[in-house]
Amino acid sequence: MKKTIFITGGAGFIGSHVVRRLVMRYPEYRVVNVDSLTYAGNLENNADIAQYPNYVFEKADITENTAVEALFDKYLPDGVIHLAAESHVDRSISNPLEFVMTNVIGTVNLLNAARRIWSNKWEGKRFHHVSTDEVYGALGKEGLFTEHTSYNPHSPYSASKAASDHFVKAYADTYGMPVVLTNCSNNYGPNQFPEKLIPLCIHNIINNKPLPIYGNGKYTRDWLYVKDHAAAIDLVFHKARNRETYNIGGFNEWQNINLVKELCRQMDLKLGRVAGTSEQLVTYVKDRPGHDLRYAIDATKIKEELGWNPSVTFEQGLALTIDWYLDNKEWLVNVTSGKYQQYYKEQYER
Repeated sequence: MKKTIFITGGAGFIGSHVVRRLVMRYPEYRVVNVDSLTYAGNLENNADIAQYPNYVFEKADITENTAVEALFDKYLPDGVIHLAAESHVDRSISNPLEFVMTNVIGTVNLLNAARRIWSNKWEGKRFHHVSTDEVYGALGKEGLFTEHTSYNPHSPYSASKAASDHFVKAYADTYGMPVVLTNCSNNYGPNQFPEKLIPLCIHNIINNKPLPIYGNGKYTRDWLYVKDHAAAIDLVFHKARNRETYNIGGFNEWQNINLVKELCRQMDLKLGRVAGTSEQLVTYVKDRPGHDLRYAIDATKIKEELGWNPSVTFEQGLALTIDWYLDNKEWLVNVTSGKYQQYYKEQYER
């Protein structure tokens, strides 16, 4: 193999799409999927490429330093694409320490292991840290997040991701480590665990359950199709300059309530229901603490420097996403059993 690449969190939502892309596009790479298989990590997400000769799965928890060091000694990776993270704001409010452990301690464990085996011989090496636009805080009605926007996290989740970003940049400045960072907007698409808005609503519409909308539903997000995000990560990992940050967004702002109405419209068509049927399921629930009003990313830098653009509009990506969930109902049933049911009850049936 020409190179060995670690992808952490490769059995999760975004990670599985990055793993699939690299395994299929770069047969000369050995792609090692490192995942602890928490509630959101699912090997069914990688089933279609599991038998590829250049794909390897390793079950490991990045918060366990001994396990991380052993993996680096075993494979001597040339690159790391670090996606493993606790990422759900609501869960971070309930259990902040879990987010500190995975997102901060886990990241530092990976940085230390990479620095040790690369031994200051940086040529051909790269640590790509995947982060979020939530580290920037919130926007008013105007403006966009750029790569120069000051950090101002408002939730335990975004604070933990901000801390991990700072550690990655510090390792570049202190040790000369070849790093790149990407901060993305809200992802959607196939394989997303249904704690997030779009798959949760798809699941509930299928089952004629209420669609829980926080507050007045006017929170605004920029939406990025996950396969477009995977393509951007591929570009940045291979083509970007070291020590650079790239914001990745879909040029796609939607208020939550308008997004859900569009989702309902498409679901009614695809399920053969009378128009407006699914929208009647919309239910407003108590807002969560510290809820940021608006996020929006300026993705001009990655567009101009690396030639990246989203491949689909939101309406097109949403249609593809709905089709995937309707064609993979067994996957949806499997991931929404057990602990998910308890989580849902605690979060939305208050």
